[in-house]
Amino acid sequence: MSEPLTVDLANLPLLAAALSSAERDWPVIPLHPHTKRAAGHPERSCPHSGRCANGHRTPEQRATTEPDLIHAAWAHRPYNVGIATGPAGLLVVDLDLPKEEEPKGAPDGATSLAALCERAGESIPTTYQVRTPSGGQHLYFTAPAGVRLKSSVNRLGEHIDTRGWGGYVVAPGSTTPDGAYEVIEAAPVAPLPGWLTPLLLDAPKPAAPPAITPVRDGTRAAKTALERECAVIQAATEGGPDGRNSTLHRSTCKVARFVAWGDIARHTVEEAIQAAGESTGLPAAECCTTIRSAMDWILAHATPRQATA
Repeated sequence: MSEPLTVDLANLPLLAAALSSAERDWPVIPLHPHTKRAAGHPERSCPHSGRCANGHRTPEQRATTEPDLIHAAWAHRPYNVGIATGPAGLLVVDLDLPKEEEPKGAPDGATSLAALCERAGESIPTTYQVRTPSGGQHLYFTAPAGVRLKSSVNRLGEHIDTRGWGGYVVAPGSTTPDGAYEVIEAAPVAPLPGWLTPLLLDAPKPAAPPAITPVRDGTRAAKTALERECAVIQAATEGGPDGRNSTLHRSTCKVARFVAWGDIARHTVEEAIQAAGESTGLPAAECCTTIRSAMDWILAHATPRQATA
């Protein structure tokens, strides 16, 4: 049986703070004594051995709730305690104070949050709250299930940061030269208000325009015409839907004659022009109707090739 670790008595309060967080199922990481910086090596100097044998592990990945690992880390050094908010299932709202160099009268985080609540006609529930050494506040909330909220800076308002995935907060009991992190509201951690969640979600990326499948059949003239008219359609981003639809109809008619002459397959033309039309923002169903109408009319009325000379 291994002998229990001897803990420096001066480190006991910080060890207790780390264990207290772990008991809440909040994974912790050691921070350099009296600072907010995570202990351990950065990625650029990773030895790729030990816990990093399979690749560099970030502080978030190294966070743990294992008592043995926590005792080993805090046994001989007065590490501050960091809580990995993402793995802990937390979203912490960090209300900061203005910097000294900012204009006098600049709103602090608490003022910005109050203004946000007023504009939304909503409120912030009572929840677990920590005062930071600078005089700011950490409001702890449980993150909504099934949503991966990342950390943010000033997204909710001036001097309002959030800590979720990819971040951590300094746990109460830790200290910096400016003072201590102290619990000022020991209420249970409340769920993140539902009205805040959409404000913290990343905006969806615009869908990439459908790729136009290269034409591999038909005569060279037919392929050239199709490629040219697809480019004309894609460039028709101005003039509103009606203008784009008219361009789509004209270009389809120009290429449809090559279908009528047997130089290129109908489905090849329709697929390429459909993709070009959708890339301008026209609905797929509208593109399909316009293309089919133009194609059917040309196939029924196309002038024989010899008559075009």
